[in-house]
Amino acid sequence: MAGITSLVGLAFSASIGLLLVVLACALPIFHQIWWPLFVLVFYVLSPIPLLIAQRIAGSDSLGAASSALQELCLFITTGIVTSAYGLPLVLVHTGTIQWGACVLVLAGNTWCFITILIFFMIFNRNDDFEFQVWS
Repeated sequence: MAGITSLVGLAFSASIGLLLVVLACALPIFHQIWWPLFVLVFYVLSPIPLLIAQRIAGSDSLGAASSALQELCLFITTGIVTSAYGLPLVLVHTGTIQWGACVLVLAGNTWCFITILIFFMIFNRNDDFEFQVWS
């Protein structure tokens, strides 16, 4: 039952991060420009390299000895996360969005990526908990 509780908590936490991104797009003081919503693509892409490395290597990528595949996957994940922070900064630099919307998107990015990190930390443990199917 503790696994269900943590899964529900992670879902609630992710919804808070998504709320910040949607508020950056939907509030009338930011002129309702929906371009920052493209950071959702980075939320979907960020765990994929680590999941691929985990499946191919056969061990957890956060606690095992380092390998070239794991290092490459961490590098690609870092590039995806950096791009998620760079997109709103580029949008505000070009004048597409305002600074307030950029700050909300950056806060939503931080919240969502911390939630994804906590997901990997909770569900990557090798114990009798059967949520290994999730990763």
